[in-house]
Amino acid sequence: MAFQLESRIPSGPLEQKWENARRDMKLVSPANRRKYTIIVVGSGLAGASAAATLGELGYNVRCFCFQDSPRRAHSIAAQGGINAAKNYQNDGDSVYRLFYDTIKGGDFRSREANVYRLAEVSLNIIDQCVAQGVPFAREYGGTLANRSFGGAQVSRTFYARGQTGQQLLLGAYQALERQVDAGRVQMFARHEMLDLVVIDGRARGIITRNLVTGAIDCHVADAVVLATGGYGNVFYLSTNAKGSNATAIWRAYKRGAGFGNPCFTQIHPTCIPQTGDYQSKLTLMSESLRNDGRIWVPKKKGDTRNPNDIPEEERDYYLERMYPAYGNLCPRDIASRAAKLMCDQGYGVGPGGRGVYLDFREAIQRLGRKTIEERYGNLFEMYERITGEDPYTVPMRIYPAVHYTMGGLWVDYHLQSTIPGLFVLGEANFSDHGANRLGASALMQGLADGYFIIPYTMGHFLAQVKPGGVDESHPEFRAAREQVTGRTKKLLSIRGKKTVDDFHRELGKIMWEYCGMARNAAGLKHALKKIPELREEFWQNVNVPGSGDEMNQSLEKAGRVADFLELGELMCLDALEREESCGGHFREEHQTEEGEAKRDDERFCHVAVWEYAGENRPPVRNVEPLNFEFVHLAQRSYK
Repeated sequence: MAFQLESRIPSGPLEQKWENARRDMKLVSPANRRKYTIIVVGSGLAGASAAATLGELGYNVRCFCFQDSPRRAHSIAAQGGINAAKNYQNDGDSVYRLFYDTIKGGDFRSREANVYRLAEVSLNIIDQCVAQGVPFAREYGGTLANRSFGGAQVSRTFYARGQTGQQLLLGAYQALERQVDAGRVQMFARHEMLDLVVIDGRARGIITRNLVTGAIDCHVADAVVLATGGYGNVFYLSTNAKGSNATAIWRAYKRGAGFGNPCFTQIHPTCIPQTGDYQSKLTLMSESLRNDGRIWVPKKKGDTRNPNDIPEEERDYYLERMYPAYGNLCPRDIASRAAKLMCDQGYGVGPGGRGVYLDFREAIQRLGRKTIEERYGNLFEMYERITGEDPYTVPMRIYPAVHYTMGGLWVDYHLQSTIPGLFVLGEANFSDHGANRLGASALMQGLADGYFIIPYTMGHFLAQVKPGGVDESHPEFRAAREQVTGRTKKLLSIRGKKTVDDFHRELGKIMWEYCGMARNAAGLKHALKKIPELREEFWQNVNVPGSGDEMNQSLEKAGRVADFLELGELMCLDALEREESCGGHFREEHQTEEGEAKRDDERFCHVAVWEYAGENRPPVRNVEPLNFEFVHLAQRSYK
């Protein structure tokens, strides 16, 4: 049965849609809010800000995370900054310009109304965070400092040295802890959501595993919020924390939540290159480095000289040559493809030729080492610790890597999924970035969703339902709990010969090779043949040691990889069906004569929303058309 995809975008001028929506939303009186229980899964920027704000409003909130503390959420790794259209520089920025840059950067594959609201709310986020004490960098006169990021010609990125995500998370964390102390938020650390419970078509709770004791528990609520981040670890090697996974949203998908644009993956251009087959993850160097660092390769193929011995006239600053208007600050998808092109043509540097230089020599000469240290010191230190090379004296080596997923559970304008009562925030949903996310916009969306949108839309939903009505004895809870227990026992009973990491690594190679930076129909069809074979072998030959009644990280990973083995297939299927190139999704058959992404607006100006149809049955592809009333669809050009 096909979804009824009602986006619930308000009517009226673009600038008034969010105001109109808030005006028409129903409210829950303060005296009644304490009667409702809300589950928030995830405690990163989106989850912590949502739990804190809903707790402040007076709801009973239960917040779950698999880490030992909300402070260890992966949001902490977003170092570069957060966008807001404050126009402190008087360089021409505005809410509309941030909106337009975001729509264009996403290659016109996101909703106008959602993106405009994001740009509008960005102003409030900075004020909120300053009030919380987030130590943003400041100019001499005390005003907040800004810097540039890719895909924009203005300076609108607020930053706290190279620790912006960490500082913003500390702000959200202290707001969350205040509510924990007040008794309005109950925190469940070291708990992982393993299933969603849907009763009479509405989300009514979750099933969790206590990662310390192994206990499988039921948790009942009036609404569920998923803020569990992205699924880039399906590629095995990515910039994500190793624990980042897709289990929560995948369980929700299998319970009836639509999955939007699963193949939209962002490849980040400034990561430290891979050094070996057994590397466990990749490290991101912040995009902010492209403000002052110049990217180049030797003009001579296979040049192995020390970069400091290569004279200026023998260097190719290829981004400045190819995209003179934006240069090193072109968007991430463009910069990533250009780096791959240089390496594929034989100009790459470092082991295997999989790297390009990011050089600060000119910036240090122009600004002085002290200024560079103040702006990027911790990033330089991190690079030196990992590579053993001093980036103040030798150019960094960088290469693209999987970083972010723009796909996720489909949500309407209220951030509600296709399951009533199930809301999805931040990177876990598909909503705001289209086919490519601009830098410094992830933090913006996570906090916008958590601090400023869900408090309104959640209240509107709860005002229309009565609190309570079910408990843990309900047959649906018992059935879901038995399924989770049975799946855990099955994983532990196989006792095969290959480790969970063996399967994960093998899946990652398939995904990167055939559904990575560039894809084509033949490769995707090959992947769609290989992944089911690998999944079948997994369920016959994986070895999960230990038991389910204790802390067992192999068991945790096994469950997550089992879900990745299913999600990877859906990603390849989505990529195969989308016969166009847009943003981070580059189909080799669809490119311009200059090698740029070639969209097909007539056939693919829509969101692909996949619907689970049951075991061993192909998923159903639904479509939400994207209508552009306020911007003109145009070929992206950063030249």
